[in-house]
Amino acid sequence: MEKWIACLCACLILAGCSSVPLTGRKQLLLVSDQDVLSSSLTQYSEYMKTAKKTSSGKDASMVTRVGKKIAAATEQYLRNNGMADEIKNFAWEFNLVKDNQVNAFCMPGGKIVVYEGLMDLVDSDDELAVVLGHEVAHAVAKHSNERMSQQIVAQYGAQILGAAVANKSAAVQTVASSVYGIGAQYGVMLPFSRKHESEADYMGLILMTMAGYNPDVAVGFWQKMSAGSGGKVPEFMSTHPSDAHRISDIQKELPAIKATYGKR
Repeated sequence: MEKWIACLCACLILAGCSSVPLTGRKQLLLVSDQDVLSSSLTQYSEYMKTAKKTSSGKDASMVTRVGKKIAAATEQYLRNNGMADEIKNFAWEFNLVKDNQVNAFCMPGGKIVVYEGLMDLVDSDDELAVVLGHEVAHAVAKHSNERMSQQIVAQYGAQILGAAVANKSAAVQTVASSVYGIGAQYGVMLPFSRKHESEADYMGLILMTMAGYNPDVAVGFWQKMSAGSGGKVPEFMSTHPSDAHRISDIQKELPAIKATYGKR
């Protein structure tokens, strides 16, 4: 019996294996795109009912302008690389909301929110493209689906994984609130989230470059973000890479990205 369960779980995991665009990293996706989009849209709609959206002004216009340009470049990449079917999963929205936090977030399906507090540190379209490229990358890489799949495995355990994914809607509802929220466990989900953040940094640089923005500004922008953040959380307790780690990685990646994806 145990061997049968192990074989079933192995088959489920193999069936759920996918590759991240641009990086080729293998990932486990046990949840259907439809389930992910449905649950995330519910969360997003609830948030937007209470958020104070900024609909006019230069900052709101910048968020929309830069976001649409990066989304267009992203869809063109998908078309050019045999992934046109993925485009149906995106209904892009780029919203600016009244919140003093220096932050932005992305929901599956391309629902991206930028807080006004972040715009105080943004001096150009290129700098905003660093942020929006990063957020679009999360959606394209299906990081939420991957986190949900990992939590399903962790929560339900190997022996009942088959039953959990057979009833995906129930499993999705069980883990969605923690995935879309802040909570995560040290030692397991946090390192996993840091991997996503680093991957989104890399992919975001490529996407902004393909959209015609200057990726060189990313180093200065993250240095500015670092200087403006007080009370830094140690990297091992954070869902994001340390500022120094992030900037170092970007500096290493920029030459190859510009050579491969820059305009010629």
